[in-house]
Amino acid sequence: MQKISGITRLTFGTPETVTPVKLRHFQPAYDHLGKMAAADGPPFAPEKVTTRNNSRGFQVELPLDDDEQLFGLGLQFLSFNQTGKKKTLRVNSDPRVDLGDSHSPVPFYVSTKGYAVLIDTARYATFYLGALTKRRNRSNEGAAGDSEVGTAIETLYDCKEQAAERSVLVDIPTAEGVDVYIFEGPTMKEAIARYNLFSGGGCVPPRWGLGVWYRCKADYDQQGIVEMADRLRDEKMPCDVMGLEPGWQSQSYSCSFVWSDKFTKPAEMFSALSERGFKTNLWTHGFTHPASPIYKKLLPYSGEYEVFSQGLVPDFTMKETRDIFGEHFDKEHVSCGAAGYKLDECDNSDFIAAWPWSFPEADSFPSGLDGEQMHSLFGFNFQECINDIFRKRNQRTWCQTRNTHALAAPYPFVHTSDLYKHSDFIRGLVNSGFGGLLWCPEVRHAASAEDLVRRIQSVVLSPLALINAWYIQNPPWKQWDRHLNNDDKLLDDGGELENNCRKILELRMKLLPYIHSAFYDYHLNGIPPFRALVMDWPKDEETWQIDDQYMVGDRIMVAPVTAESSSREIYFPAGQWYDFWTGQKYDGGNKVSFDVPLDRIPIFVKSGSVLPLATVTQHTNDPEAFKLQVRVYGDGSLPIRLFEDDDASMDYENGSYNTLSLSWDSTKQDIVSERQGNTPANEYSVSGIEIVKEIS
Repeated sequence: MQKISGITRLTFGTPETVTPVKLRHFQPAYDHLGKMAAADGPPFAPEKVTTRNNSRGFQVELPLDDDEQLFGLGLQFLSFNQTGKKKTLRVNSDPRVDLGDSHSPVPFYVSTKGYAVLIDTARYATFYLGALTKRRNRSNEGAAGDSEVGTAIETLYDCKEQAAERSVLVDIPTAEGVDVYIFEGPTMKEAIARYNLFSGGGCVPPRWGLGVWYRCKADYDQQGIVEMADRLRDEKMPCDVMGLEPGWQSQSYSCSFVWSDKFTKPAEMFSALSERGFKTNLWTHGFTHPASPIYKKLLPYSGEYEVFSQGLVPDFTMKETRDIFGEHFDKEHVSCGAAGYKLDECDNSDFIAAWPWSFPEADSFPSGLDGEQMHSLFGFNFQECINDIFRKRNQRTWCQTRNTHALAAPYPFVHTSDLYKHSDFIRGLVNSGFGGLLWCPEVRHAASAEDLVRRIQSVVLSPLALINAWYIQNPPWKQWDRHLNNDDKLLDDGGELENNCRKILELRMKLLPYIHSAFYDYHLNGIPPFRALVMDWPKDEETWQIDDQYMVGDRIMVAPVTAESSSREIYFPAGQWYDFWTGQKYDGGNKVSFDVPLDRIPIFVKSGSVLPLATVTQHTNDPEAFKLQVRVYGDGSLPIRLFEDDDASMDYENGSYNTLSLSWDSTKQDIVSERQGNTPANEYSVSGIEIVKEIS
């Protein structure tokens, strides 16, 4: 790997042979990294980093200034600002307390000082993030403490002394060395961008992947899938992707990867869905049932322990394993029309004792990995296996996963899980941008009609607009109560709820060109399309604790509301902001309390923005979806660049796309458009202009 400006690698001791960087499949995006502004050098001298090797393993200690705030460590749901915390990065799908358990714990953190650090390990490393104080020599200081002994609780637990020379201590079990990568800024956002480009650059979804997704009930048959597609079209509910759950396979938990007798003609189903404007996504996991035609082939390439009723645990770090899966999946699914997969249960669970998918950390695999390393890397390498199927076809995909690790930005996978309360879903989305991850706060049933609406509002402003109806017979807007839904006892007055949900899904379709543009920024410049406010305003101390607001792209701020309250406080960072719904303008640096009606999610647009909104269609392949209504906020000083590609191939990676720049001419009071490139693609056109000025 060639030397990269702004990235420093420090090697200590003898690093392990199995690490995320050493197993990487994407090379750094050297061209895009080369276009970044030159960095000033590491944020601290390398000699300030200390290490030691002992019977526990290997420890690295990095300096930390008094005023630095730290974020990251992967997909964390129970906390936001990690400063002062201790986290053990252990793969677990059910984080019960804030100790570091996560679907995707990533040994990567970023500082408000404008740098980021990757500890290149697949171990369950423990991070002490400024929580420790080194012993100091006080022999000449005399007696310590006050002459009086406090007895009140407030006195006993009052910390009278700030930690001197704070640090980040990383404890890596069993290791004898490690590579540490330091990514320079000078700002927080640029440091993360450098890491994402080092990973290979952000993924770009096909437009259909950014449309609405609907996963059908697990026991639907082939006819039921097509009937649900017709139902969504009849009800004018926008949708681009139909998801099939476990019932499509002859065996699941563990899996056969073979069509069940409910799907006798899958190619005809794919064709019927395609005619209606739908792509199809297949649920699976990697654990392989003895009934699978690839079971015997996988025996030499699997771990020693089984999970999920006789299921092999394949070693996806091995090319042989990936080739076996790839050949079968391509022939039996993708060649018939499958557009992607949902990789479920590829993480780990220690809390579902009756039905665990936890192979032990003491397991061993033919590649030489132990169970701990495999838990960290299982989902990541399963993604590589699936992604390679589509890349060999030069076919774009958009998929779901439950686990990944460091360097995940290039992979077209969005994290999903249905285990969390709404506020945790939002915090996961806010945190995901710190580590090259994408997170979807998916929706299935809800606790009330209001809860359903609020959850759908959040999901349409995430990387994947997913309705996961895997265990309900009817769409959730017909009946939000699971048991009544499955008894076909639909709401008597459900029209208003259905209309509310339809309007929210239509909002997603309006914003699709803008979100698509934000993903291209992710690919070309490494900027996360969904990110915490602190990433853009790291010096604003108010943003250090805000875990329920986030940016979408460079000019939209979202502040979701949960069903617990119809009001909330919203903080406005520097600048001026317009309410997306009313046009009301707000000055930055202020907190404002809002009463939020059920039919709205708080969305604010940065002053000066040129914002394209698409014509609402039922799916993204409708040519009408390329007709734009352009809003101009304030003086229109922030132009936007949209991207047009073939929406099917990976050719965009070689620059095969058009750009359409939209800017505001205040003299002519008109939008000026400039298209570059001559790639055959659907082209955007401006059909109308709306000017949003301050409302008094």
